[in-house]
Amino acid sequence: MTFDNNYFNALYQGIPIGGYTQMIENMLIGAEIRLGEDYLKHRADFDNIADKIIYTGSIDAYYDYIYGALEYRSVRFETEILDVPNFQGNAVINYTDRETPWTRIIEHKWFEFGKDEEGRELSKTVISREYSSEWKKGDEPYYPVNDEKNNEVYTKYKALADKENKVIFGGRLGEYKYYDMDKVIEAAFEKLEREGIRIKSI
Repeated sequence: MTFDNNYFNALYQGIPIGGYTQMIENMLIGAEIRLGEDYLKHRADFDNIADKIIYTGSIDAYYDYIYGALEYRSVRFETEILDVPNFQGNAVINYTDRETPWTRIIEHKWFEFGKDEEGRELSKTVISREYSSEWKKGDEPYYPVNDEKNNEVYTKYKALADKENKVIFGGRLGEYKYYDMDKVIEAAFEKLEREGIRIKSI
């Protein structure tokens, strides 16, 4: 029996060689990096050191929720190390039946780091069970709820964003839109090109 439990229908699925970390590191070469900063708490300071701001946080938070909070679906993860070299044989298995409490299990070794320096398979593996959860303000927002009510609120925020000259809104939170990774990277390149910035190599 053959089955396909993918969430989407892309012909090719994978990650860049070296993973997304290497891609992001290459994009940030020469840039000053600050961690643990909250742009919204120190907006004036950050705005004074840049000609353009790329904002990938929640668009409703940027505008202090003046039209109300947009809704999201959130997820939580339970991660464990197992004393087996192989748990499920691939990176992701999705669970859609009513009886299973998690939505998928991710086995991380199949992405990029499943072997030691000599190329031998690791004797242990790390898995994460992903659980869908109701979102409330303050939780990590993962997936926009693009129903009629939320899209109407987002349209109001987008009208404000379209008037900004210095800020570029992007990503799932900045555009209140679901993106797969390849599409969000493509959209980022398109936004930069509209600003006259060309990415030669990543």
